[in-house]
Order: sequence, then structure tokens, then C-alpha cells
Amino acid sequence: MSVTVRNLTKRFTASAGSPRAPAVADASFEAPDGAITTLLGPSGSGKTTVLRAIAGLEQPDSGTILLDGVDCTAIPARRRGVGFVFQGYALFAHMSVRDNIAFGLQVRKMPRKEIAERVDELLSLVQLEGLGARYPKQLSGGQQQRVAFARALATRPRVLLLDEPFGALDAQVRVELRSWLQRLHAQTHVTTLLVTHDQEEALELSQHVVLMRAGRIEQVGTPHDLYDHPSTPFVASFIGGATVLRGRVEGTRAAIGPLSVAAPDGALEGAGLQAFVRPHDVRIARATDQSAVSLGKIEKLVRVGGFVKVELRLPSGEAMTVQMAKTELDALGVAEGDRVLVDLLAAKVFVEDYSI
Repeated sequence: MSVTVRNLTKRFTASAGSPRAPAVADASFEAPDGAITTLLGPSGSGKTTVLRAIAGLEQPDSGTILLDGVDCTAIPARRRGVGFVFQGYALFAHMSVRDNIAFGLQVRKMPRKEIAERVDELLSLVQLEGLGARYPKQLSGGQQQRVAFARALATRPRVLLLDEPFGALDAQVRVELRSWLQRLHAQTHVTTLLVTHDQEEALELSQHVVLMRAGRIEQVGTPHDLYDHPSTPFVASFIGGATVLRGRVEGTRAAIGPLSVAAPDGALEGAGLQAFVRPHDVRIARATDQSAVSLGKIEKLVRVGGFVKVELRLPSGEAMTVQMAKTELDALGVAEGDRVLVDLLAAKVFVEDYSI
């Protein structure tokens, strides 16, 4: 089932009674049927408000929410056919795993035999066979979150809504559960909307991304669309951890001090620009006594597993971060304090009004 949001606006009232700036302002997008769509953005961008409006837990001030083409804006949450998984699990501490999963089915007064069969099926699906008699406090964080997924799926929802479902977990468990969620989705094919501020999580899990900022949608598309073809400077800076350099258009080139890349088509001579350079789009080489120019000084080397973050200072005073394989850096034989040649392999360039 597809989810369509049209011109959604939601304001919350301040404590003094006056309305605040919109938490969500005129947001429109479509989450494709059977795909994982991620609502991505920094804290306060309106992601959770949109998700709660889709669930029926928040009533928008204006706009429309359609599930499979049917207007559900005024339909109560319990009748929308959605499952919701919260960041903090929200499990019933006094109930066993089985009873937590069965809760929604019992409320619907399904026959006991059908409930038992469905719970067994879900325990297998979330890989918790044999743990049905335990209580939430007897499980790890990752196991509790899988119980929350099973409970949300128990009623066979048409849409699964996930609000920062891995936010309370440590880094390794997050990675493991991301892989688990991919396998789960491959089995269920349920239309899923995921809220996160973690761009790696979004790029790994999603077929579709809605990037938000300050209540508004910046760009919608596939992860590759947003990464390779950012439509605004915010998208370019948020996706991929880019260094921002400033320069001017000189002929067909975007000149950034002594560095340059191709300028956007139609850019006017002398126009100011911003170039967003990702850490892997820079190549450095050892400067020798015969080098005509030395373009950067290594200020810091930070080892991160098999990669090294190289923090450079350019002649303009601007900082730049380069990411290299450790073996590649070792072959260069450079150290902190050394001067190096710098070559930009690619950059996302925005001219004056930030249009490409």
C-alpha cells in the first residue's frame, strides 16, 4: 500500500498560548508501495510529527493523508491499519514476550488458537523462538526491539511506521538490527516508513528518502539521487559529510583558490560559488623538492579501522577532510606537519543562488 502526504502543515501551541512556527510546513511526498521510505533529517526537522500524523496520533492543521489513495486524514488511528514501533520499545513490563505480541490480537478478540499460531509465527519471524515466556527486562535491547516489531506486525498492518527504532541501542546492535530489518522486509514486503537522523542508516536501508529541514522537505528521491544529485546546499552538506569551499567561476571552471573543478553549465563569469567536497573525492600526493606548488598541510591523521581521516589546511586557511585507505596513506609515507599536493576529483557546485 502506498502512503501519500499532500500539503501537510502542523503547528504546536507555545506555553503562552501563541502558535509556534510550523513543526511541518506544506510537506508533500509519496512513499511507494512495498518499499522502505526514510524520513531523514536533523533533530527538529519535523520527521516524527509527519510519522505521527500518518499514524493518526497527531491531527494536522491542514493537508491530506492518503493510504492506497483513500483519504484517511480524519480516520481514527485504530482504524488506519498501521503498525507503530517506538524508539523506547514501549513494551508492557508486566507481560511476557508472548503476551506483548498477542496484545493487539486479544483486543480484537481473535480466537485463542489463532492468536497462539500467529504469535508462534512472529516469534519465528523475529528469531526469538523459545523466549516467549520471558519478560522484557530479561531480554537485551536488541531482543526487546524485535519484540516491538513482532507486536507491530501481529495485526498484519498495511503500513509499518518506525520512529528511530534503533536510537536507544549501541552501535554494534544498530548495525546488526539494520541487517535484520532488511531481511524482515524482504520476507514481509510491508510498506515501511522509517524516521532517522542517521544518514548511513537511511542510505543502507531505504529505497526512497524524504530529506527534511526545519519542517520543510528539501529533496525526495532514491538514496543515489540525493547523494549524487543534491538539489540544495543543505542536501549536499547533510548527505556525505562534505567540506564547504568557496570560490568563483572562471571560464568553464569553478576556481577554489589554486584548486578547480568543472563549473555548472551556464554559470556566469566571476559568480561566487560554494563547492561541497566529500572526503573520498580528494586525492593527495607527497610534495617533493621539485614540486611547483604545495597545496595543503597535514594537521592531523586519525585512524578509523582500515581508513584514515586526513585533516588538511589549505593556503586560504580553509580546512578540508580527506578519507583514504590506510594502505594508501602508508604508501605515500606522509605524516602530520607534511605539505602535500591536493587534487579535487569531484565536487557538488552551487553558484550564487544555489542552483546547479
